[in-house]
Amino acid sequence: MSWRPKLVALDIDGTVVDHAGRMPEAVFDAVQRVVEAGVHVVLATGRAWHGTQPVFDHLRLPGGPAISSNGAVTVSYPPQEITRAITFDPADVIRRVMEFAPDTLVAVEEVGRGYRLSDHFPPGDLTGELVIEDLQELGARPVTRVILRDPNRSDEDFVSLADHLGLHGVTYFVGYSAWIDIAPDGVNKATALADIAADLGVDQTEVLALGDGRNDIEMLTWAGRGVAIGDAPPEVKEAADSVTDRFDLGGTVKELLRWF
Repeated sequence: MSWRPKLVALDIDGTVVDHAGRMPEAVFDAVQRVVEAGVHVVLATGRAWHGTQPVFDHLRLPGGPAISSNGAVTVSYPPQEITRAITFDPADVIRRVMEFAPDTLVAVEEVGRGYRLSDHFPPGDLTGELVIEDLQELGARPVTRVILRDPNRSDEDFVSLADHLGLHGVTYFVGYSAWIDIAPDGVNKATALADIAADLGVDQTEVLALGDGRNDIEMLTWAGRGVAIGDAPPEVKEAADSVTDRFDLGGTVKELLRWF
């Protein structure tokens, strides 16, 4: 118990808020204890920045960095400054997906604004400015992220889809629903968090990371202490150093109060 983190990295959905977007008061209070102890709190999420900012504001975090788009975008806030936005050419991925699964919905991120998309996603899936474009337009210029979605498939179906596509030259993450996030090659929450920790003078061993999704695996593996929320899929739990209780049983709170 002599160890104590100097940086706490928090996934958002399923870690700080439930999957309906609600933040328990106990989570807010626990994060405030971290802030009051003078320890850096870094949100690290698959959300776009415009979906991350309201959580940053609600938690009343002091100015500093936040990781969005699964590590492709790092923002310093407030004031808002995009300090890193890593892009890739989405054309080949989009073409291959359409050849194999032509009914898949496709969206590409417009950093700080919203998304360009092939057709309407299910209500609530995407936020910000949403602009419908044809597939050629979607693949016409570099982007930080491509999202694939099919409400008629399961997440297991999308794991199979990703395996079949044999996606090379990109990093991909399969979500809880039939959702795949595709990022630039070698980019994930851990790569962004490593840069932030280095900038802040925090050693990797001094980082506590909490998350519950497949897109948290690299971060939980990299951090000095990586903790999976109890709702996480088996492969996420296996990657973590420890597994706390489910979110609705206060797993995030219990882990934070262990140290603060």
